[in-house]
Amino acid sequence: MSVKKGLFGLALACLVTLTGCAKDVDWPGYGGADENHFSPLDQINQENVGKLGLAWHYDIQTPGSAFTAPVEADGVLYFAGGLSHVHALDAKTGKLLWQYDPKVAENAGFELRESWGSRGMAYANGRVFVGTMDGRLIALDAKTGALAWSAQTTTKGDGRYITGAPWVFKDKVIIGHGGADYNPVRGYATAYDQATGKQAWRFYTVPGDPAKGFENKTMEMAAKTWKGDRWKEGGGGTVWNAMAYDPKYNRIYLGTGNGAPWNQKIRSPGGGDNLFLCSVIAVDADTGEYVWHYQFNPGESWDYNAAMDMALSEVKIDGKPRDVLMTAPKNGFFYVIDRSNGKFISAGQIEYQNWAKGIDKNGRPIEIPEARYPDGKPYMLFPSMIGAHGPEAMSYSPKSGLAYIPVRRTGGVYIDPPAPIEKWQWLGRGQPGSGTGAPPPNMVPPPTTSSLLAWDPVRQREAWRIPFKSSNGGGGTLATAGGLVFQGRTAGKLVALAAESGKELWSFDSQYAIGAQPISYSVGGKQYVSVVAGGRFLISQGLEQVPDYRTQQWRVLTFALDGTDRLPAKTTQPAPFQDDPAFRVDPAKAAAGNGTFMLRCVGCHGFQAIAGGAAPNLLRSPIPLDFGALKSVLHDGVLLQNGMPKFEELTDEQIAQIQHFIRQRAREEIAAEAKPKR
Repeated sequence: MSVKKGLFGLALACLVTLTGCAKDVDWPGYGGADENHFSPLDQINQENVGKLGLAWHYDIQTPGSAFTAPVEADGVLYFAGGLSHVHALDAKTGKLLWQYDPKVAENAGFELRESWGSRGMAYANGRVFVGTMDGRLIALDAKTGALAWSAQTTTKGDGRYITGAPWVFKDKVIIGHGGADYNPVRGYATAYDQATGKQAWRFYTVPGDPAKGFENKTMEMAAKTWKGDRWKEGGGGTVWNAMAYDPKYNRIYLGTGNGAPWNQKIRSPGGGDNLFLCSVIAVDADTGEYVWHYQFNPGESWDYNAAMDMALSEVKIDGKPRDVLMTAPKNGFFYVIDRSNGKFISAGQIEYQNWAKGIDKNGRPIEIPEARYPDGKPYMLFPSMIGAHGPEAMSYSPKSGLAYIPVRRTGGVYIDPPAPIEKWQWLGRGQPGSGTGAPPPNMVPPPTTSSLLAWDPVRQREAWRIPFKSSNGGGGTLATAGGLVFQGRTAGKLVALAAESGKELWSFDSQYAIGAQPISYSVGGKQYVSVVAGGRFLISQGLEQVPDYRTQQWRVLTFALDGTDRLPAKTTQPAPFQDDPAFRVDPAKAAAGNGTFMLRCVGCHGFQAIAGGAAPNLLRSPIPLDFGALKSVLHDGVLLQNGMPKFEELTDEQIAQIQHFIRQRAREEIAAEAKPKR
């Protein structure tokens, strides 16, 4: 490492820790120390990254999704595997120090159906904080894992759940929630005292019933942008993922979600901007009072939410330094906003989209009218509800001046539900409630593709792009002062790229898909890079080798220069597709079973029952061969401890229909496998 680079990295490290150069550099929260998923460390750099090796690995034994990012503080690495099962590991060796099981499966009820797992946690003042699917925010003693306090941030059974990371700032910790896609809920974020768990303040993101009075002038103002009895449908606007703390202005920024339901014609008949859906909201960190907002999609009607990472930095625009907030929501544009006042600076299109002609000088989209699928006319919209950018973390490097964004090109068909639209109702607890209808059979979107995009926020233009073969080829990103960008790949690889060019400089066979972003920290003067290799839903489309839940081990992987650890031999052969020749598939039942599967099972077990690795592949499982066994899982919940929710409302007929669908799909895959390869 050159003297110049060493001094640069050391100076940045001192800047981050604020306590002098003697302390190591920690990674205490989801976005790192600066909210940018950027490490100031440069011990690992472009010149020596080829010497990077596995320092240690830890096999995760707890069930549930492993789409989670670790945090590190004072030489201890923490992660929330599966159903918010917290682990503390020695950050140098990987030795397990303690575990804490919040008993989510026993407490979650039907909220377990949205079991994406925890995306991350936070550390502050000797405590670690994590949210749970059943709506709790938990504080643990960082040294022992003992429970310090637990706060129920939601009302039991109201359909809200927590999958996002908490954010810590000063003496407070804040958490949001999800649920607007499945239940008529009203979004909010709640701040608690770190020491006691006492609620400090709560900010609602959409207005409630005016007959009950407004919580503040802000909600009274927001209510004027809605039409009809909007509160009866919940409204949405959940803060389900990213936030950001700005110490310069003492503000916390909240990224809000979509409407509940998505379709504005149901949610707010007559239109309106519907504040604060699909917005970033700045609130005072001490009081929770509204400061400013910027709305990306007024009158949101497509599940275009703005709950993605928000990078904070100072950049030069027109030769003058500006404090900015940068973000890439689902809608296909990258935005630069003045974070001092919330004013729009610029926006650039990062992926193909056909809902807007552009963004005007005031930051308001110039919409294409057909995109709102008016008068019962279907519209094939890009991006689809999956979004041009999802929860896979974006990073920003102040050194290169580029943002590194996992993006997708994805389309979906939108149409109103069957008339009369004014009589639309939520299907029931924990079932999708988009307020849209089934697309016409002749409108089929093209296959989704994905890439890693390096974007110049000042010039609003692409710097470089790496395309992938699959629909979700890359996970979250980490940028470092060593001129590197780290990204996990769903094909089972961790790579290090040159930040300026995207050239691949190093790779490691992770043996399993990586969706979460890596982090970097230093202990004893040595830099480490850590990432969790594990499954997330819907990661399989287009992959040559689909990740398999049964044969591939979820792990924490930690790297350092000259690391010498080795992984065990990889198990590559999944179980064969299962079938019973005596079983006679009824096509009508199979078709009905497909509909039920899409409503309740697709998120974990995949479209057409092609699992992406976060849950078992049902086509290879023996359980669906036996009706009794299948009923015991679906209806009775015998696999609850594994994170498999129960669906008590399913009738025997519906379970039989799902069985027929799985048997039909298994035979289709068996036939496809038997065809000669070209």
